[in-house]
Amino acid sequence: MTRPAPHTASTPDGPAAAGSAPAGPAPSADTVAAAFTERTGRPPAGVWAAPGRVNLIGEHTDYNDGFVLPFAIPQRTVLAAAPAPGGTSTVRSAQEDGVVEFTAATVAPGDLPGWAAYVAGTVWAFREAGYPVAELDVELDSDVPVGAGLSSSAAVECAAGVALAGLAGVEVGPTELARIARRAENAFVGAPTGGMDQMASMHGRAGRLVFLDTRDDVVELVPFDLPAHGLELLVIDSRAPHAHAGGEYGARRADCEEAARVLGVRALRDATPDDVTVIADDRVRRRARHVVTENARVLEVVRLLSAGADPREIGPLLDASHVSMRDDFAITVPHIDVAVEAARAGGAVGARMTGGGFGGCVIALCPAEAATAVTDAVRAAYAERGWLAPTVFPGTPSDGAGRLG
Repeated sequence: MTRPAPHTASTPDGPAAAGSAPAGPAPSADTVAAAFTERTGRPPAGVWAAPGRVNLIGEHTDYNDGFVLPFAIPQRTVLAAAPAPGGTSTVRSAQEDGVVEFTAATVAPGDLPGWAAYVAGTVWAFREAGYPVAELDVELDSDVPVGAGLSSSAAVECAAGVALAGLAGVEVGPTELARIARRAENAFVGAPTGGMDQMASMHGRAGRLVFLDTRDDVVELVPFDLPAHGLELLVIDSRAPHAHAGGEYGARRADCEEAARVLGVRALRDATPDDVTVIADDRVRRRARHVVTENARVLEVVRLLSAGADPREIGPLLDASHVSMRDDFAITVPHIDVAVEAARAGGAVGARMTGGGFGGCVIALCPAEAATAVTDAVRAAYAERGWLAPTVFPGTPSDGAGRLG
């Protein structure tokens, strides 16, 4: 399978410190800077931010050298930082109690548990990449939902990455920072994720999807102007949390690696639907079939949108992606499947789970005038089952990580 030619622009993706959606007012540079000053007695050297992401389509393809199509969302982590006067680094989150300390010069995998590991891990990975690090004080706030499959962890890592580059006075490109952030998640935190989340957080642009070939980290920005077509993309937080560092995610990755081994290919990105049929093990065959067909769906969505098609045309591809995740990859849960079915019944032209699975969010592409009906249908379906009401908000492609002040 090959990547189509660039379309618009080209350049060479657990619980983190965030709240649930909606988490109240979005954190601003001023409020986070003020919290930093109140705690440390001095102003920060700067304020940086990085967003979470929604994946339009392309699930579990990133660690198979495949194709993904996420976008950065308005919800983000905002981080104020300055060099620390002593020999210890500190980090505090508005979403957590207490201050966590570590030593930037020596911190290593296994030193810190919990949400602060995403900050400390980025410091470690930045240092391991050969860039200078000094002890620092960090204050952060976030409105990226935790456990919703919107990459709250990548938002923290990427915000920390751009802050570290800024404090060190070094130029580090967005792809390199994304790779550093991914290493923090994989090697320091221990979550075996692909690189989509960090790449989307770093490369996001308002009104654009981030089409990523994960084999070589080439990014192409694809237009996604839903208002021009009278459409809206709803993000439905099922309130059924998941954890990437758990065994199920790793098990799916192991199945994909086994499938590639059986087929004699570098990664499942190189396999075809016909190839997959020869895999004897039914479970491994179904896992491989999802990845291979999902890659094809991503490429077709990119083709349609890049050609100026009405985004309604991608609805069946979103539906097919969900069926594949449910039946072949087995990563959905009842809360997710009910939300998808109810959204479609309420008027969505396409709906699917987004994120790593086992909980998290659903996206529903719908006519703008049907957004309320779709929301009401999902909430009614949850109420009938006695489930906690889902949170629903619009998914809007937004800018990626950078300095705020």
